[in-house]
Amino acid sequence: MKALFSSLNSKTFWVAFFALAIFVYFFGLTISLIGPDESRYSQVAREMFARSDWVTPTLGGFNWFEKPALLYWLQIASYNLFGVNEFAARFGSSLFGIGAIISLRILGSTYGSKHSGGHEGLANWIGLIAASTLGLIVFARGASFDIILTFPMTASLAAFFVYDRTDAKDSTKQYLALAAFYFFMGVAVLAKGLVGFVFPIAIVCFYFLLSWKRPSRALIISLLWGMPIAIATAALWYLPMYLTHGWGFIDEFFIQHHFQRYTSNKYLHPQPFHFFLWVLPLMTIPWMPLFFAAIWKFTRQLCFGLAASENEPSFSTWTELRPMVLFAMAWMLVPLVFFSFSGSKLPGYILPAVPATIILTAIFAWQKVTISEIWNAGLKLTAVATFVVILGIVQFVLPSFADSDSVERLLLAADERGYSESKVIGFTAVSHNAEFYASGRLFRDPDGRQSRLNGPADVPKRIAESDGRPLLILTRPDLYKHLENANEFTIERIAENGELIIVAAKLK
Repeated sequence: MKALFSSLNSKTFWVAFFALAIFVYFFGLTISLIGPDESRYSQVAREMFARSDWVTPTLGGFNWFEKPALLYWLQIASYNLFGVNEFAARFGSSLFGIGAIISLRILGSTYGSKHSGGHEGLANWIGLIAASTLGLIVFARGASFDIILTFPMTASLAAFFVYDRTDAKDSTKQYLALAAFYFFMGVAVLAKGLVGFVFPIAIVCFYFLLSWKRPSRALIISLLWGMPIAIATAALWYLPMYLTHGWGFIDEFFIQHHFQRYTSNKYLHPQPFHFFLWVLPLMTIPWMPLFFAAIWKFTRQLCFGLAASENEPSFSTWTELRPMVLFAMAWMLVPLVFFSFSGSKLPGYILPAVPATIILTAIFAWQKVTISEIWNAGLKLTAVATFVVILGIVQFVLPSFADSDSVERLLLAADERGYSESKVIGFTAVSHNAEFYASGRLFRDPDGRQSRLNGPADVPKRIAESDGRPLLILTRPDLYKHLENANEFTIERIAENGELIIVAAKLK
């Protein structure tokens, strides 16, 4: 047992742990793209890549102004390095997940080396909790915008906290930290729009309010030179987009996909007000019990001024940690309250609040491990076990799920039957996953949306539009009989994945 404790407390453990974390974050990115978003975003980047166009996002050749360009830029860069494939589509997301972990470790290092106990310090514990938190692991493995926003926002807020905890005598470090704060704020706007400005500024203001202190004169003055840095960074894409597309871009991107998405249910993602109150804790698995314990303990200490007990770190230690706890509380509450009032809610929206839960959880955990070898060993083994479970899921469970969720195998089977030139269409519904795997072969309405067959009577017309060539149809198993019994055409059943069947339709 002593040998186990010794190995877990060594510097070698931390090196091995973070090496394992990097492996986990990049492992298994080659499985089929899952769901509608990964496929659409990856296809948008593919079209920009094919045109060598870093400005205008398109889907199926039609303008696609729902999201900014940062994810697409990462995918285009990866396509250049690795080719157009699933790994390349997700590579940037995993890189940003690791970036978020590094940013949190930097924030944790502000507690000071004299307190941190070398390699057992708070910074490493924040890194351990961050790397093994389910929310970061899951979203860092997907080609979606949530982690793309979370990293630069985390980097921005970590930079601000470095500024806030740096002695005023070290003006160079303070100015560099503020410059990073504003720069990454601009990157966050490139990642997902105006929340990249709103969240960091609101969190910093709320932090000062909770701390009951005024911002320094240097911080206020920094707005004069810092905000131009943020705006100039964001303008790398927004300015050429506006110059190219004018009011059409403003209307679709800002008015429809910012304000109308927030104030209405236009995009059909309704959830109750309390939705994120249970989604956010689930993001902290496997550390959810520690997260709840941290919230309970720190709230009592902040509200009632309770000192540490005899078997916990000293009250002076808590006093020095108090600013970090207040900052994490502000960080967690701003996105939580903001998105709770939104008319549209998806689980990934709350991801920018997860780094704050990690900070709170890690501080609580670190306070425990500094006084207990059992806590120390138990939490480290939990983190490693989490990685083992994730690797097992990715290797043995996720591929079968991806196979049933994706149309990749269905289209490959059709291509092997000689239908590689056939157009593809859904029966009564569309497959957004087909955007990537049936690129250039989908029917589209005049507004750019995917077309669908509303009934068997539409099939001959679509075959005629394909110059009489066979038509590939994606249909649910329960609707297959409607095609099978049609009189004007014959169908060849090619493959199925449990969710969909692909058939080839030919005129009689």
